[in-house]
Amino acid sequence: MTTPTSGRRVAVVTGASAGIGAATARTLAAQGFHVVCAARREELVQAVADEIGGTAAVVDVTDADAVAALAAGLDRVDVLVNNAGGARGLEPVAEADVDNWRWMWESNVLGTLLVTRALLPKLIESGDGLIITVTSIAAVEIYDNGSGYTSAKHAQGVLHRTLRSELLGKPVRLTEVAPGMVQTEFSLNRFEGDEERAAKVYEGVTPLVAEDIAEVIGFVADRPSHVDLDLIVVRPRDQVSGAAGSRFNRKG
Repeated sequence: MTTPTSGRRVAVVTGASAGIGAATARTLAAQGFHVVCAARREELVQAVADEIGGTAAVVDVTDADAVAALAAGLDRVDVLVNNAGGARGLEPVAEADVDNWRWMWESNVLGTLLVTRALLPKLIESGDGLIITVTSIAAVEIYDNGSGYTSAKHAQGVLHRTLRSELLGKPVRLTEVAPGMVQTEFSLNRFEGDEERAAKVYEGVTPLVAEDIAEVIGFVADRPSHVDLDLIVVRPRDQVSGAAGSRFNRKG
């Protein structure tokens, strides 16, 4: 893969086939970036890339060879948005599905590690690199039955925060964006396509949408190089924390 950037800044967005990733790709393209849209679903990610005049890269972030090929095909990287990941299942620890845990740790933690490690040299070489890792309020809180996801997101957040310390003095900024409830494919994927169960997650509240988070990411990417927005937690008005019992509807 070669990326025709014409001297433009390059942003790589993982998980760019839908949801927050696709919305972020559109936002960054509107800000003048050439966006490399990376995701597993070829047809969907190609459609997003075609829409914004970007480059599609079919990549499974947990596949080290695929990630290495992505990095090898890029001449420059100015911004990396680690957005790929997700949740599977919602069970108490005593009934944990180990396969679900393994998938969540591989996609959220190891995927972020592989992509960040592969693109880090180019981010440093840019002279003004930016790594934005989309974690979750699950990276700073816990909730019952969510230990597989919350533990993976805690680990992803710690990875990101450790890297920020390790890169102190290098020309790379790091921002963690931790969204609360966002109505995307997230719950549908968590519940293996069960639309009724997924819809219940948002009953009685007005959740965030993907564009809300993309706007925050765009704001971060537009800050001057000396400004580092360290951790940004974004919740809908109707959510206090990740715990189900703390969600409430203010509208009456």
